[in-house]
Amino acid sequence: MRLLHTMLRVGDLERSIAFYTEVLGMQLLRRSENPEYRYSLAFLGFDGGNPGQAEIELTHNWDTREYDMGTAYGHIALGVPDAYAACEAIKTRGGNVTREAGPVKGGSTVIAFVTDPDGYKIELIQRDA
Repeated sequence: MRLLHTMLRVGDLERSIAFYTEVLGMQLLRRSENPEYRYSLAFLGFDGGNPGQAEIELTHNWDTREYDMGTAYGHIALGVPDAYAACEAIKTRGGNVTREAGPVKGGSTVIAFVTDPDGYKIELIQRDA
């Protein structure tokens, strides 16, 4: 088995695609429309997505503009070579950094958090390439 994708429900598909591509630097890999059931899908990822890397599936149900986040969702984690530089780039591109880069409490791993337009948290973890 291997992880294929994580699905997030979004209120505005175009806004979310712009965030993941323009702010985080992902590629829009494919998208589809289902008029009969009134939803759209967009798959995004890095380096061409599957099979090399897992993808994010954005699902937009046409009649829903926002969702209750609930308390079960935690975050998506992305590895970055320099969390400090990534935060600066994200802020320059209009992204929302909610925890600046720095060591995790009680450890030395450098992390940061950003939030997407729907409020989903994304952790940046500094790692060597």
